[in-house]
Amino acid sequence: MSGLLRFATAGSVDDGKSTLIGRLLFDSKTVFADQLAAVEKTSADRGDDYTNLALLTDGLRAEREQGITIDVAYRYFATPARTFIVADTPGHVQYTRNMVTGASTADLALVLVDARKGVVEQTRRHASLSALLRVPHLVLAVNKMDLVGYDPSVFHAVVSEFRDFAASLGLPDVTAIPIAALQGDNVVHKSANTPWYDGPALLEHLETVEVDRDHLGSRGARFPVQYVIRPMSVELPDYRGYAGTLATGTLRAGDEVVVLPSGRRTTVASVETADGPMSHAVARQAVTVRLADEVDVSRGDLIAAAEDAPTVTSSLEATLCWMAEVPLVPGRRVLLKHTTRTVKAIVTELHDTLDVATLSSGQAPAFALNDIGRVTIVTSSPVFVDDYADDRTTGAFVLIDEATGATIAAGMVGTVLGVSA
Repeated sequence: MSGLLRFATAGSVDDGKSTLIGRLLFDSKTVFADQLAAVEKTSADRGDDYTNLALLTDGLRAEREQGITIDVAYRYFATPARTFIVADTPGHVQYTRNMVTGASTADLALVLVDARKGVVEQTRRHASLSALLRVPHLVLAVNKMDLVGYDPSVFHAVVSEFRDFAASLGLPDVTAIPIAALQGDNVVHKSANTPWYDGPALLEHLETVEVDRDHLGSRGARFPVQYVIRPMSVELPDYRGYAGTLATGTLRAGDEVVVLPSGRRTTVASVETADGPMSHAVARQAVTVRLADEVDVSRGDLIAAAEDAPTVTSSLEATLCWMAEVPLVPGRRVLLKHTTRTVKAIVTELHDTLDVATLSSGQAPAFALNDIGRVTIVTSSPVFVDDYADDRTTGAFVLIDEATGATIAAGMVGTVLGVSA
């Protein structure tokens, strides 16, 4: 079991996402006294007759004034069993891009449903996005059970409808939990109000869910070069190291590797950190790699396993989530950032857009804000990619506006989620 779990919350407006995260923080005793005092004061100023725990995550002034979540709020907390990074994402349709951002690195998606409303369009949308982004685990939290009298038939009806939709998406792992976030039922502690439920409380499940990171080491190494280290000192006159974070696989001295884009083969001389040489590096470790031969290596190059290298290409078929107010049309010139490499690119063709609520696709002359669809992108120089379905790191990229430097799209290499016309 991994010591770190990244999870993202999602759901429709007013399903109680921020309240749930606030309750998790409060009941797990990870809220500082001054934070709680500030929330209590703000709750009183708003006229609430209770401590509004949603204010622990709704940090923007506009969010507090409107009572909604607009931006992704990241919170960190820990229990004796595990450390957590939680992304509280918005429920409004117009902030779909924010949900994509929050879930892109998540190990688990926590989708909330109001027990009174059941599965709605936003529920299906967020389940589809979780499948699209290849989030390994999903928890369906049926919230506000107190408002339906903790009726088990309501819970089971919601779960049955959701599981039918999840099956069509191929979601591998769905766990359903009845909760009442405002009251704390089944959030941190099992509730006496749901004797018919024999599963774990939410926190217990989050602490014990198996986060499979084996896939990070199941394929050849992918090491994007972030920085070239040349001390040029008297003590180390010939030192040349390549610093970065290992994206996938393992690296150890003696491994045969290929440097892309040059295609030169060599072997790893050593893997080091500030504390000295190490036996090997594993995925998500920041290290310095030294090579046995003098090879021309720069920032943006990739050191990969020689016998399992990624695809080198200047033409990408990709699934794109458009994040800009200005529509995307064919011929748009952009910068494409993939790992540590940034190249000029042109979106040459828009194939179709995906309705993530119905899983149907259709032709579109342009992509509007929050649209998701398939495109062809041609780059000015090669990039080194894997299909997103195989690797969420080397299969992902972002598009950047050349003039403003703003991120305008998130991309996934390959056709990530099959659709029907």
